[in-house]
Amino acid sequence: QVQLVASGGGLVEAGGSLRLSCGASGTFFSIGAMRWFRQAPGHSRELVAGITRDGDTDYADSVKGRFTISRVNANNTVYLQMNSLKPEDTAVYYCTAAATLHGGTTYTSWGQGTQVTVAS
Repeated sequence: QVQLVASGGGLVEAGGSLRLSCGASGTFFSIGAMRWFRQAPGHSRELVAGITRDGDTDYADSVKGRFTISRVNANNTVYLQMNSLKPEDTAVYYCTAAATLHGGTTYTSWGQGTQVTVAS
């Protein structure tokens, strides 16, 4: 099993920055792709950014040039640096990790979510 714990959310004024972190722990063989999703009230969950174990990244168009995803494989942690924040970035942010367990089972683990609020 893999547990993900996200942190770093909070309240920030428009134009400000936040850095989210999400660490994976538990018993597993490896962690593959890690991603950040977000869900705003009244909206469906959307993919914000993803990063492979090799460091290849992809971003939603709405955050390109403002957000940067990174990871440290040694401690199975993914980060999301968010700059030039806008009120429309307000949402609960969730991290995910594609985990491979001993024995070969693979599944996607979800973190508990961290609230990001951007005041106008």
